[in-house]
Amino acid sequence: MDLKNQLTSFQPIVPKRPNVLILGSMPGGISLEKQQYYGNPRNHFWKILFTLFNEPFLERYEDKIIFCKQHGIALWDTIATCYRKGSLDAAIKEEVPNDIIGFIAKHPSIKLIACNGGKAYDILHKHFSIETIPHVTVLKLPSTSPIPGRYTKTFEGKVEAWRVILSYIND
Repeated sequence: MDLKNQLTSFQPIVPKRPNVLILGSMPGGISLEKQQYYGNPRNHFWKILFTLFNEPFLERYEDKIIFCKQHGIALWDTIATCYRKGSLDAAIKEEVPNDIIGFIAKHPSIKLIACNGGKAYDILHKHFSIETIPHVTVLKLPSTSPIPGRYTKTFEGKVEAWRVILSYIND
């Protein structure tokens, strides 16, 4: 593998008492460049969250992070490091997972792991026995990525699918 293509994900965003952990796979190129979760302006992630909570969209990344923390939402990725040319999940090779089980143990208030897309869900199940954590529900939600996939939903369809996280939020 070409070492210049080795990528490292971000540190998690963690509120005082998280109820929901949203896991991506590995940030895309624009997000890595900006050092921001879901930093690609075409990604639907932030727009979906603000729509779910019926709140006006905030542009500043710092405000988006405060928004997540206020709603008990933690953000992280299933992959700590990997090799990838470009931004496609399909190009991920030799992934090393983040310690999701350790994170859950450290934050027992988490009731839901919401995987942002199939790759995050597949990597999670490849490396961990999530079933051993009886108090946590794991869901695969449609990817918020701007890259069209085989099962791409409309924005409205994504919002409806993501609405499930609201029942795990303690505001």
